[in-house]
Amino acid sequence: MASTLLNGERAVVLLFVSSILYSTHVSLLSEALAFSLLAVFALFVEISVESYGSTSSFKTRPGASSGILLGAVTLPGLAISKLIQLSRALLVNEVGTEDVEFIRLQYWATSTSCLCVLVFLCYIFHHEFDKTKPVSLNSGWNTKFSISSIALFAALCCLSFAAKSSSGPYMALTLFWVVCHGLAAVKFIQHVLNTFPACASFGEALLVTAGFVVYFGDMFAFTIAKISKHLVSYGLSSIAYGVKRSEINTIIQGMLLGLLLSPMLFKFILKKWEFYTSNSEVRGQNEHKRSIIFYGSLALILLAVVPLWMQFVQDFPVHPFLWVLKFVFSEPHKSLSLCVYWVAVIFVSVLRFYNISKNSKIERILLRKYYHLVAVLMFVPALIFQPSFLNLAFGAALGVFLVLEIIRVWRIWPLGSIVHQFMNAFTDHRDSDLLIVSHFSLLLGCALPIWMSSGFNDRPLAPFAGILSLGIGDTMASMVGYKYGVLRWSKTGKKTVEGTAAGITSVLAACSVLLPLLAATEHMFTQHWLSLLLAVTVSGLLEAYTSQLDNAFIPLVFYSLLCL
Repeated sequence: MASTLLNGERAVVLLFVSSILYSTHVSLLSEALAFSLLAVFALFVEISVESYGSTSSFKTRPGASSGILLGAVTLPGLAISKLIQLSRALLVNEVGTEDVEFIRLQYWATSTSCLCVLVFLCYIFHHEFDKTKPVSLNSGWNTKFSISSIALFAALCCLSFAAKSSSGPYMALTLFWVVCHGLAAVKFIQHVLNTFPACASFGEALLVTAGFVVYFGDMFAFTIAKISKHLVSYGLSSIAYGVKRSEINTIIQGMLLGLLLSPMLFKFILKKWEFYTSNSEVRGQNEHKRSIIFYGSLALILLAVVPLWMQFVQDFPVHPFLWVLKFVFSEPHKSLSLCVYWVAVIFVSVLRFYNISKNSKIERILLRKYYHLVAVLMFVPALIFQPSFLNLAFGAALGVFLVLEIIRVWRIWPLGSIVHQFMNAFTDHRDSDLLIVSHFSLLLGCALPIWMSSGFNDRPLAPFAGILSLGIGDTMASMVGYKYGVLRWSKTGKKTVEGTAAGITSVLAACSVLLPLLAATEHMFTQHWLSLLLAVTVSGLLEAYTSQLDNAFIPLVFYSLLCL
C-alpha cells in the first residue's frame, strides 16, 4: 500500500521538501511549519484526485500524472529558500530587514495561492464523487482533515505577520492582500484549464497560476503604493518600496503585462469593428483587416500604454524604448558583438536542425535536446561577462516568443500559418495544436534563475541553475539514456538509470569547471559541495521520475536547493 501511495515522483518531491525544512532557521519556524503542512495537504489532494480518476469539469494533458504535489510545493519552496538565503545576508548586514519582509510576503502570497487552488480541486472532485457514490466515513474524515489544514495554515500565517508587525491595521491589510492572491489563483486556474483544455496537467497549471498571480500581484501593489503611500495601501507601500527595482525589471514586467493584455484589446476592437461593418465587407478582406487591427492594437499597448506605466512607477528620464537603446549602446563593443554571436548561433542551429527535422528519422525529443546545448553556447558566456545585458535580452526574447505564439494561435496574416508550420517541426507529446509551450519553458527555465539572482546572491552557481540542469543535465540524460540505457526506473516509463547517472555526472563536471572560472573573474562566493551534490542528485532524480514538463520544474527545484 505504501509503495503504491509513495511513487518515485512523490518520493523525490518529499526529499526536496525535507532538504528545505532541514536548512530552515528557527526564525522561519512559522514558514517552515506552513510549508510542511502545505506539502502534506498537497499529497493528500493528489492521492485523492488520482484515486477519483478524471473529472468532467476540466480536461488535463493526456499521458501525464496530476503533478499536484510537485506543482504545489515548487514556488513556495523557492520562496522559502530565498528567505533562508536572505536571512544569512541579514546576519552580516548585506541586506535590510525590508528585503526579508518583502520575500516573506511573497512566500505567504504564493503558499496561499497554492493552498486555495488545492482546496478548490479537492472540492471539485469531492463534489463530483459524492454525486456518483454514497457518503462514506472516509469522506467525512477528508472534510475534517481539509478544514483542519486550512485553519492551521491560517493560524501560522497570522502568527508570522503578528510577530513582525506592531500595527493591527497593517496586519489586517496584509492578510487581506494575501487572501486576495488565493482567490485570484482559483479564478485564474479555472480560466487556464477551460481556455486551454488538454494543454497542461493540474500541477503545471498550478505552477503557472501561482507564478502569474504573485508576479502581477506584486506589479499591482507596486502601482497602488506609488499612487498613494498613506491611504489605500499604507502597509503595502512600506514593504514594496523597500526593494529596489531596476529599470530592466520594470521594463520586462510592463512588457509582459502589455503582451498578455493585447489579445483582449484585439478581441474587443475586432468585435466592435465587426458589429459596425456589413457582413459582406467583413468577408471580403477579413484577414488583412484583422491583421491591421492586431498590429495596431499591439503597437498602441507597447509604445503608448505600457511606457506610461513604466515612467510612472520608475521615473525614467526618457521614453523606456529610448532608455533601452541607450543601455544597449552604452557599451557597444560588448553588447553588439554578443548580439552578432547570438544571431550567428541561432541562424546556424535553426537552419541545421529544421532541415534535419524535415528529412531525418531522429526522434523529435532528441532533436529538441540540441537546442538545449545551443542555450548553453549562447547564455554561459553572456552570464559571465554581460549579466545585465542578458537580463534584458531574456525579456526581449520572451516578448518575441509571446508575440509569435499569439500570431500563431490567432492565425494573424501573413505570419500565422508560417509560424505554425515552423513551430510544429519541433513539438512533442507535451505540446498541442492549441498551445505550444516547450520553447517558453526552455527560455524561462534558463532565465528565471538569473532574474531571481539579481540583488544579493552568495551562491555562484545559482544563476546557472537553468542552464546547467536543462542545457547539460537534461540533454546528457536523454542522449545517453536513448543510446545506452538498459535499466529503466519503472516498467512503464522510458527514463533509464544510465541516463540519469550521465545527467548527474555531467552537471557535476560542468560545475567543477565553472567554479574556478567564476573565481578567476573575481566572483567572491561560497558553494558547499555537499549541498551541490544534493541539489544535482534531487534534480536529476526528478527528471527521471516526473511526467510533468521538466523544463519548468527542474530549474526551479535545482535553484532552490542551490540557495540553501
